[in-house]
Amino acid sequence: MLDKLDEVKRHYEEIGNQLTDPGVIRDNNLYRSLMKEHKNLTPLIEKYDEYRRAKQAFDEAKALLEEGGLEPDFKEMVQAEYDENRAHCEQAAQELKVLMLPRDENDDKNIIMEIRGGTGGEEAALFAHSLYRMYTMYAEARRWNIEVNSVSETELGGIKEISFTVNGEGAYSRLKFEGGTHRVQRVPETETQGRVHTSAATVAVMPEAEEVELELDPKDLKIDTFRSSGAGGQHINKTSSAIRVTHLPTGMVVECQDERSQYKNKDKALRVLRSRLLQQKQEAQHAEISAERRSQVGTGDRSGRIRTYNYPQGRVTDHRIGLTLYKLDAVLDGDLDEVIDALVTADQAEKLKSSAEE
Repeated sequence: MLDKLDEVKRHYEEIGNQLTDPGVIRDNNLYRSLMKEHKNLTPLIEKYDEYRRAKQAFDEAKALLEEGGLEPDFKEMVQAEYDENRAHCEQAAQELKVLMLPRDENDDKNIIMEIRGGTGGEEAALFAHSLYRMYTMYAEARRWNIEVNSVSETELGGIKEISFTVNGEGAYSRLKFEGGTHRVQRVPETETQGRVHTSAATVAVMPEAEEVELELDPKDLKIDTFRSSGAGGQHINKTSSAIRVTHLPTGMVVECQDERSQYKNKDKALRVLRSRLLQQKQEAQHAEISAERRSQVGTGDRSGRIRTYNYPQGRVTDHRIGLTLYKLDAVLDGDLDEVIDALVTADQAEKLKSSAEE
């Protein structure tokens, strides 16, 4: 591992030198690419430098102890230095193993999320709205920006389905585990007998695709315009500014009606379409690997039930990692870090296990 880290450090320093080269600075694409690589490698190099400092201090203390003949007070001080730096080395080495895991190429991307009310009718639509509110509050806490692409609401304020973009550094790395079926157990407002009902909503998380990653052939697109409408069919826009894009080869349809500008709606719809197609392509490419890994991790299918929100007990349970928290209100108010951190840690542990077995 240390030989590999030395090699990475040399590469990191080479990138640093390249970033001061006037020729590189003039090449915007190259400069941006090198800056991104340099930024991604910085945490690893900083941790490696930290490890090397601790290792040097540990080796020096070890040599003094092995040499012997130390005064009692000085020996006690050296022993403390030895113990502290040994623990520091072990901790840093473990963190280095995590930092050296292959990065998800999508982690730095913005994302497109889609939430749909599932089983449970109006109650499921109200729950879908609760999930949208939860993600909105989480995004606000991290100073990310949310743009609604399209939304279909119900008369009671629920959401049949909503598509929105989350713009912010690390958005995909934090929210990529949210895809799947979310289940709620609570007494609906319309329930007169006080019985607990179970409803569900599905969440899809897609990295936002860039144009260079997936080009759309205009000949493959059918673009229609229509009037935006709100709940109950009431028109919220008197002009045909809403856009429906159909991808003819796949039959995939995307609608966008949030903007009053037809051009802006078309741009948003194409971004969503491009992201869906890219995800479809990536999933097809990695189907076998993903299936094998899911069987090892035991997380179940992405489309399966991943989390339950139980109102009577104030409980949130993530079924993939067996995590239960009795802080339902806080989670629904966007306090998701404890759940997401646990999912990230579990994912890293499985990757480390797989890496050790290879």
